[in-house]
Amino acid sequence: MKRDNKNLDQIYDLFALRILVHSIKDCYAALGVVHEMYNPMPGRFKDYIAVPKPNMYQSIHTTLLGDKGTPFEVQIRTWDMHRIAEFGIAAHWAYKEANYFGKKTSVKVEEDKLAWLRETLEWQKEMQDPQEFLNTLKTELFEDEVYVFTPKGAIKVLPRDATPIDFAYTIHAEIGHHMTGCKINSKMMPIITPLKSGDIVEIITSDNSKGPSRDWLKFVKSTSAKNKILSWFKKAQKAENIERGKELIEKELKRIGFSHADLFKPQYLEPMLDKYKYKTLEEMYAAVGFGANSSVKVIARMLQEYRKEHEEENIEAKIEELAKARMRKPKPSNTGVIVKGIDNCLVKLSKCCNPLPGDEIVGYITKGRGVSVHRKDCVNIGDLFSDSEENRMIDVEWYKEHQSSYQVDIEVYSNDRSGLLMDILKEIGTTKAKILGVNTKTTKERIAIMDITLEIENLEELNKVQKAIRKVESVYEVRRKK
Repeated sequence: MKRDNKNLDQIYDLFALRILVHSIKDCYAALGVVHEMYNPMPGRFKDYIAVPKPNMYQSIHTTLLGDKGTPFEVQIRTWDMHRIAEFGIAAHWAYKEANYFGKKTSVKVEEDKLAWLRETLEWQKEMQDPQEFLNTLKTELFEDEVYVFTPKGAIKVLPRDATPIDFAYTIHAEIGHHMTGCKINSKMMPIITPLKSGDIVEIITSDNSKGPSRDWLKFVKSTSAKNKILSWFKKAQKAENIERGKELIEKELKRIGFSHADLFKPQYLEPMLDKYKYKTLEEMYAAVGFGANSSVKVIARMLQEYRKEHEEENIEAKIEELAKARMRKPKPSNTGVIVKGIDNCLVKLSKCCNPLPGDEIVGYITKGRGVSVHRKDCVNIGDLFSDSEENRMIDVEWYKEHQSSYQVDIEVYSNDRSGLLMDILKEIGTTKAKILGVNTKTTKERIAIMDITLEIENLEELNKVQKAIRKVESVYEVRRKK
């Protein structure tokens, strides 16, 4: 009552009766008898014989109304089902034969009955955190379930609020990996739609699918689907995960004020690798990169060993001091520019030259509009350096750790031909640049001129974009607009 926020009148199994019979046929015969004797309560009937729970529990549950209107629950099951329910799956398998009513009953262990236990053991191997495994096991054992159907009528048991993504992975991992859409009850629906019992689900796949999305992990409810998605990323993007893991580790080291050389020593590394069962350093980076472990946990374990050798040092005080030192550093503006000697100053990037990180820049103190930042080769810089304005110039520089996006315009000149624009956009797509706008025109001489507006992070990225465009056939000039 306390757990489910219910009163006594809503507890329907306060009184209960269990009926044990010899065969499944007898289960349904007994059900007919009790339904003839008492009125069943609508919505309180569950047939776990036709649709067993994932942990192999089987029984028929029905709630009836007694003579005085008191509800009571009846459970009907065979002796084999009772043994599983009372003593667990492993205990059930351990019986080679049992004696009921003077008869010896052989117990046949079928191969597919091991599937649930095998899957549970696989979760344990894949999950480095014991607490995470325990929480997962609790969820799988006690989570409410929904029963959905394939188009051919096969039943799939899924956790409550499961999605078509979960459904696809119960069929086969490759079905899940190549999933592009779904139909629920013959109607196209989003693949993150929560499923309800009785839904008929059809999965739409494509050989051209690039694989699952990391966003799917936010919506899947079944541990099996989650593990298969994580496994795909682990295998398909190992190199990328390693690089991402290294970045996250370096970021955490920088946050606490330690260098790579301080902590990445054999005496600190080996206990960490041993705790999380990593065979190599790359395996640890990959795990952090695809989200199976966090950089905070990894660094914290190495810090434990570091403290043992540096007990005389106050590590927390050192970290706090380094944090304060970082706070004393000049703060960049939202444009990523530091004005030397001034914090919290209004800074604007000049539109006449659109400076990017990597460009040499100068600052000009405007009247009432903060500091305007120009490229040193800006066409307007000569006027700003006149004698009367010289005292308005101020030193500025790019903040190296700032990550932001900047808008830049480039011009592309090419001999006009069919498919030219498509080829140029395709090459830009191979870089990290984002296309904000494209304007094209063709002269009488069949010269194609394109003005392309991009969003990029720095000058180096712009150079990569220009280099990529120059590879396109017929393009003969690419330049940044001034």
